[in-house]
Amino acid sequence: MSDNHSIESGCLKSPHQSRQQNGLDTDIATLTGKVALVTGASRGIGRATARALSEAGAAVYLAADGTREELSAAAAECRAQNAFARAEFGMFDLSDAEDVGRMVDAALASFGRIDILVNNAGIRIRHPFGEFSAADFDRLIAVNLRAPFLASQAAAASMRASGGGRIIHVASQLGIVASQNSALYGLAKAALIYLTKAMAIELAPDNIMVNAVSPGPVETEFNRARMEREPGYRESRQSQVPLGRWGKPEEIAQAILFLASTEATYIHGSNLVIDGGYVIA
Repeated sequence: MSDNHSIESGCLKSPHQSRQQNGLDTDIATLTGKVALVTGASRGIGRATARALSEAGAAVYLAADGTREELSAAAAECRAQNAFARAEFGMFDLSDAEDVGRMVDAALASFGRIDILVNNAGIRIRHPFGEFSAADFDRLIAVNLRAPFLASQAAAASMRASGGGRIIHVASQLGIVASQNSALYGLAKAALIYLTKAMAIELAPDNIMVNAVSPGPVETEFNRARMEREPGYRESRQSQVPLGRWGKPEEIAQAILFLASTEATYIHGSNLVIDGGYVIA
């Protein structure tokens, strides 16, 4: 999407200008003065995460391959979280390795640094094993694994310069347990969980903390569409969850917020499963 990039911003300035860091007000909330880059931020878990980080005081760069309207609305929600919120957005194709680099560059150009990276963007391609094409494999791995790998490498340089940072991968319970028609998706998410551990070992000396969250059944736009296509899908998945319900995007976002905050200073290389007990049932 190199010819279809869009970056838009909004800023409400604090009346108190005495404490500024790289142009960001530092008078409010836990994450004030921090900059977060959230991928897949136009809907679902990514959008809820961007809102949560904004409410906590972070300036947020929202990246996705969604429509301008979706991203503009998501950024407006972020700006509405507090009086000093800053949010910008850009449209990128994360299956394109060069676009991943451009995304990180755009966030840095907007705010001058990246303190928090949330690798949330992902796609699903469902087929019985034996029916996946090479193109299916290449596209899903590019978005679900290569993009977070490359984005993390690029963002880590900014984090080192700032004295540290947080990288949070959004994996999946399907990286832990197998499911029908999900061999390719589960493979990528299992690899992302491994990548979390490998990065944690190597980035610890730079004070860059790396963790993952693995959501279970969450009522996102993607899953609601599947519920409409497949009668009984909601009830079938819900029956496998000991808590007896689907999760909400905001519940995953709150866990990500915790891992990004100063409250999580000794959690490193972990994969937090948030699935209502699905994997233990």
